[in-house]
Amino acid sequence: MNTKQMDCALELQRTQNFKRAAENLFISQPSLSYQIKTLEDEIGFKIFDRSGKGAMPTPAGVQFLISLESICGDLRRAVELGQNFSNKFRSSITVGLTWRSTLLALPYAMERLQRKYPDVNVTPVFNQSENIDAFLRGEQDIAFLRDDGRRIPDVVSHTLYQSRIYLVTRKNDPLARKKLVHTEDLRGRTLMVGGSSPTSLRAVQHRVVSELDLPHFNSNDHGTTLISVAAGKGVCLSPGLFNDGNDEFAWTPFDCEEKVNCVLLTHAEDNRTEVKELVRLLQDLYKPGTRYEKLV
Repeated sequence: MNTKQMDCALELQRTQNFKRAAENLFISQPSLSYQIKTLEDEIGFKIFDRSGKGAMPTPAGVQFLISLESICGDLRRAVELGQNFSNKFRSSITVGLTWRSTLLALPYAMERLQRKYPDVNVTPVFNQSENIDAFLRGEQDIAFLRDDGRRIPDVVSHTLYQSRIYLVTRKNDPLARKKLVHTEDLRGRTLMVGGSSPTSLRAVQHRVVSELDLPHFNSNDHGTTLISVAAGKGVCLSPGLFNDGNDEFAWTPFDCEEKVNCVLLTHAEDNRTEVKELVRLLQDLYKPGTRYEKLV
């Protein structure tokens, strides 16, 4: 299987029409048909059902194309990284994170590292979910993690910051005018809660709901929760690490002891000075009392 075959299959999936797919790829329609037929012969099953109306993926083709799109994405990123790295950098550091808000200080740390090590390239990579599988496979050099206290072999954990709990409301909500929100202030409100919340946040949610007998709605993830808050369905409690500075919401400190510990992970065998320096720069930017520490 070659990249030309991959591109043909993915473009045909998008258009579901041989003529339009061929035009978008700047090749002839017979050439596109040949590439698809050759690919199907190679893998041993039909990817598309042909008809007078176009081409629809078969059930097996749907699964194949999902994986193929992911493979092509990884390949494009690998080529881009190689092009960026070629003849310019002697070392590369890949930083894995799930949300931009968790490391708002990263661009400034990268800028400072660049001044000190101009031949070192730093590449942020966003993971699809809150896991560190890519880091554990060695595909990432540094990973951000909400620390749950687990011990991971051959990994060094570096304390970064403790994220406080905030009440998130619409800006015109009366609670947004408070400097500190207490549990009693939520009486009569609806609280959005989520199964993906950190352990410490779930403890606060449970306590508030139990003490006030609050009505509450379950939400799958933070993005869905914010949509519900924006729609006026309720309010939510969230660690500040999710605060991306969106002016649509008010983030007001909530009166509780719980915090979410956040760390950076590096590989125990990675002794590169530039990796240690990037970790140190990020820790400095998140020291207590600094601009970024106040945001989380």
